[in-house]
This record gives sequence, structure tokens and C-alpha cells, in this order.
Amino acid sequence: MPHTFTLPSLPEGWSADKNFKAIGSLSKPSQRIIEPVGPHFLAHARRKRHKRTFSEDERIQAQNNVKKTEDDDEGDISEPEDPVMLQRDAKDWKGQDHYAVLGLSKYRWRATEEQVRKAHRKKVLKHHPDKKAAAGGSEDDSFFKCIQKATEILLDPTKRRQWDSVDEAADVEPPTKKETQKGNFYRLWGRVFDAEGRFSRNQPVPKLGDENSTKPEVEDFYNFWYTFDSWRTFEYQDEDVPDDNENRDQKRHVERKNANARKKKKTEDTARLRHLVDDALALDERIKKFKQAEHAQRNKKRLEREAEEKRVAEEAVKAKEAAARAAVEKAEAEKAGKAETKKAKEAAKNAAKKNKRVVRGAVKEANYFAGAGDAPAKQVEAVLNEVDLIITKIDNEELAGLKAKLDGKTKAEEIKGIFAEEVKRLVGAGTLKEGEAKVLA
Repeated sequence: MPHTFTLPSLPEGWSADKNFKAIGSLSKPSQRIIEPVGPHFLAHARRKRHKRTFSEDERIQAQNNVKKTEDDDEGDISEPEDPVMLQRDAKDWKGQDHYAVLGLSKYRWRATEEQVRKAHRKKVLKHHPDKKAAAGGSEDDSFFKCIQKATEILLDPTKRRQWDSVDEAADVEPPTKKETQKGNFYRLWGRVFDAEGRFSRNQPVPKLGDENSTKPEVEDFYNFWYTFDSWRTFEYQDEDVPDDNENRDQKRHVERKNANARKKKKTEDTARLRHLVDDALALDERIKKFKQAEHAQRNKKRLEREAEEKRVAEEAVKAKEAAARAAVEKAEAEKAGKAETKKAKEAAKNAAKKNKRVVRGAVKEANYFAGAGDAPAKQVEAVLNEVDLIITKIDNEELAGLKAKLDGKTKAEEIKGIFAEEVKRLVGAGTLKEGEAKVLA
């Protein structure tokens, strides 16, 4: 709520001549050249130039603005008016072509809200009853009401969908088989599916493509149309429900009748669309090409399978033959191996015998460590027993090593030293007990 303030009253006896005090001064005046500009000056200049009054100038400017608006819309919305359409009865608004009334026949469901508004403005400027009356024409406002109704429906999203659902002028008739064979399948049927695609809840709608489309693309296209989710409704063609509240039974009867009619039309439209897709699929050369490729691929796989089976069978025969040869070779190798082993064993046995003779011969060469003269029988027996004991405690390789050490040795001290080292080694390894070889130790 605004506040009001009252200025305080002047002191009693205050006088401007006596009590006023200036706190500043005005600057000196200066001259400047000012150019008149702005819409108001232009309007003033226009009136002076054409010698018009204010009211005359405003009327002429309004006419020019109307003409400019019409000229601006002419490039976007330009369609000759059908004389029969101009005579339409406004009461029969359900039967009128709303797009044609507004001059949007070439756009139809593609017309934007802005285009609808422009078309409405243009038609109103041309067919408003007051303008017709001022021009000396008929005062009939029937077509003007048609314009208003068309605008009302096309600017309401729900009502426009209902109208677009039954707008037969926007439909594209599918080409016949003969037309398809003569013309371009993709061009003719592409127009049909583009027109039907306006009813799809799922956007964007896939394109029909061309002869270079891949199999997945073509399959996706037809799968989309065989599972088409349409928002198309048929309320626009409902029978008018009576507004008489007293006749409720009649109202419910009409509502049920409309609901059944819409359901029937929806079923018929679904069947029509399915039949349309079937026809396109049957005429689509790409489907035949894909089937031929699949058939060739199946034959190729069959031939490859048969070739693989033949190869496997041949490899099995070869493997069997190779196994037989390997078995024979193995048997022969085992036989040869056994012979070699036997020969090696015999050679080792002979070598061991020879080595034993050399080892025994070494102590004999040393006169059984008895010094000069013949060794007593007891000394000979004792030395030979210990030599045989050592031979039994070592393997053939150790025997060969011992023999190698004794080769070329003739002196009794060297020979006994070699046997003493061997005894010591065997005792250390635990093979020979301490004191078992007293003579050789």
C-alpha cells in the first residue's frame, strides 16, 4: 500500500524575498544545431509533404501495413482460392478441408504453427466482413467463419491430430504392380511410407532405402512397419452427440456407437497398413536378392561341409596307414633296440670281465704286495679276496675308472696307493665297512 507524506509548512513569517538563499547558479546559454529524427518527426514530415491530416495519414499507413503483410506472406503461402470453397456453409465445418481453407494444401500435416498463423492473418485481412463491407462487397461472413474454424482446429494439437488422421488428401495411394515394374520401386513406395510415417509414435521413421541397402537395414525397415505403433484416431468422424441433457439414453447410445465405429475403423486401418507392407515386401527386389544369396550361401556351406567330411575321411585313412607304418617301424626299432641293448650288455659284460682281469692282474703285477720273492699263498688269497670285495662294491663305470687309474702302473707302491684311495672312498660313501679291506687299506 503506497504511503503519503505531507510536506512541513513554512515557518511563520518566512518570505522568499528575504529568506531565500541560492546554493548554485545556471550556466551560460549556448546554441547548438539539432537534427530532427525519429518516427514522430518522420510522420510529421510525411503529413506536411502530402498535406494530410492526422486521421488521413493513419488510415493510409494502416492500408500500407496490410498490403506489406500480404506481400510478406505471399512468398510462403500462395494458393489460388477455389470459388466453390468460398461458397461453403460454415455449419458444415466437418466436411471442409481446413488446409485448403487457409491456403496450406501443399503443406498439410507438415505445416508449422507459424505457417498456420500467417495463413490465418492473410485470410482474415482478405475476407474479414468489415473489409468486404467497406469495399462494397457482400456482408456474408460464412467463409470467414470457415477460416476461424480451420484455424481453431489446426492450432489445437489434439484437434489437429484428429483431423490429420482422416485427411485423405495427405494420403499417397500405393503404386500398382504394373506401375512398380515400370517405375522406380524405391521412389514410388518411398512416398507411400513417408506419408504413412506421419502417424508413427516412434520417430524418426526408417527410410525405405535403395538397391544398395544392407540386409540388416532392410530387415529393420520391414520389422518397424510390421510392428507399427500408430497414433491415428478417428474421433473426427464421430456422430455429433446431442447436448440435450434430458435425453441421456440417446446420448449414451451415440457415444457407444461412436466408440464402436472408431474401433472398427482402427482395425480396418491396421489391416490396410499390413496389406500395404505385404505388397511392398513382395515387390522388393532386395528380398529376392537376399534369398538368392542365402541359398548360395547354404549351398556353399553344404559343399564346404561335404569337402570337409571327405578331407577328414582321407586324413583318417592316412592316419590309419601312418599308424600301421609307425607300429611296424616301432616293432622293428624295438627289435633293433633289443639287439643293440643285448650287444651293449654283452660288450659291457666283456668290458667288465676285462677290467676285472686288469684289476686282479694289477695286484699280481705288484706281487700281491709281498715285496721280493714269491708271495705266500695266504697273502695271495687275502689280497685277491679284498680285490674281489672291492669289485663287488662298485659298478661297471667305477670299475672302468679304477682300471684306468691302474693302467700302465707297475710299481707296487703306486698300485697299493690307488687301491688304498678306492678303499677310503668306499668307506667314506658307506659302501665298505671300516676294516673290511685291511691289506689294501
